Amino acid sequence: MKLHEIRDNEGANRKKKRVARGPGSGKGKTAGRGIKGQKSRSGVALNGYEGGQMPLYRRLPKRGFTKPNAKSFAVVNLGQIQTFIDAGKLDGKADVTEDALVASGLVRRKLDGIRLLAKGELKAKVTIAVTGASKAAVEAVEKAGGKVSLPAVAEVAE
Repeated sequence: MKLHEIRDNEGANRKKKRVARGPGSGKGKTAGRGIKGQKSRSGVALNGYEGGQMPLYRRLPKRGFTKPNAKSFAVVNLGQIQTFIDAGKLDGKADVTEDALVASGLVRRKLDGIRLLAKGELKAKVTIAVTGASKAAVEAVEKAGGKVSLPAVAEVAE
C-alpha cells in the first residue's frame, strides 16, 4: 500500500444533504420543516421545551447555594514557588510578596488575594507574605526555616 492508495472505508464519508434545492432533491421547498409555525422559522431556540410535559430542568431537585459575595483566591503551591526560585524567576533571599508572585509570572492576577497551599516541597528558607495559607503550608514553610506572614483578618477567619 502506498500513500496515494489510502482511501476511507466504503460509506465512511457521506455527502451532506443539501436542503431547499428543488423538488427533485427530496428536501425541496420547505426543506423538511413543514408548513408555518414557530419551528419552521429561522432563529428559533426551543431548548428545554418538552411540549407541555414538565421540562427536565424543572423535574430535577434543586440543591445547594452559591454565595454571591464569595471571595476568589489565586492559588499558589509550595512546589511552584520552589521551582520559580530554582529557575531564578523569584528572589529566594527577598520576601516573597503577592506583587513579587505576579511580577514573576507565577500568578496572573491577585483576584481577592493569593492563598498558599502545601502541594509540593519547599527547600528554600523564604518569608512569604500572602492573604491566606493552609495550616499544612505554614508548617511546611516553617519546617524549611522560613516564615509565612498573613494579614490579621485572614488569621481570625482560619
